[in-house]
Order: sequence, then structure tokens, then C-alpha cells
Amino acid sequence: MAGYGAGPQASEFLQVQTTTDSRAEAMELVRAAVEARLAACGQVAGPVASTYWWNDEVERSEEWFVFFKTTAGRYEQLAAFLLERHSYDEPEIIAVPIVGGSAAYLAWLRDETDAADGGVPAPRAAEGVAVATEPRPE
Repeated sequence: MAGYGAGPQASEFLQVQTTTDSRAEAMELVRAAVEARLAACGQVAGPVASTYWWNDEVERSEEWFVFFKTTAGRYEQLAAFLLERHSYDEPEIIAVPIVGGSAAYLAWLRDETDAADGGVPAPRAAEGVAVATEPRPE
């Protein structure tokens, strides 16, 4: 498949996940992180049944997965944001490298998170349609 695959550029992208005890908190974390351009997008899935050790006891609870797509350069800011805003004392914050993907999607992911540095996301053309753009400031 053209445009898909692993490459040196893929290692700069991450999927970061956490869990919450409510859908409302999960949705708010996604909204705020995306608005701050700490992630290009986020998804909420659940509920899921979780079993884990906490305070020397096995706990069971219903949780929601929260997934963020971001760049390696935004990871520390996203992790700090989650630590500050999350309701858990010790929230799960796990980052997994994206080792391959659509070149267009990965470019979009980079553009949307780079915009936090004052850049403007490049316009997206419909397939086969050229878009005139001015150089982006560095």
C-alpha cells in the first residue's frame, strides 16, 4: 500500500493512553488536551472492567480508556497536563510509539500539534486538488 508503512518519521509519533472512572472526565481530558494542541485527536472507549492492586488490595472497577495521538515532542507536556488534571492519585499514563501509518495522517498529526508553537496548520487539499500555501514561519 502506497503511503503506509514504517519509517524513520514514524518514531516521532505516539499513542498515549490513560483511564478514568467516568466518561465525563474522559471526554473533558480529551477536549482540553486537543484544544491545547497537546494531541491532534483523542478517543474515549468503554466502559471496561479493570482489576488492579491499590493500597495492598485487589480492586475492581469500571473505567474508560482515553487515547491521545501526539508527537514525541509533545509527550512531556501532555503527561504533565494529565497529572495535573486527572482525578486519580496515580493515573496510568502510557506512551506507545506509532511505528507506521498513513503518511497523510502522520503529517496531519504533526501539523496539528506543531500549531501550538505558533505555526498554522497547512490547508488540506482534496485528493488530486492543489492548494496554494505561503511558507510557514519557522
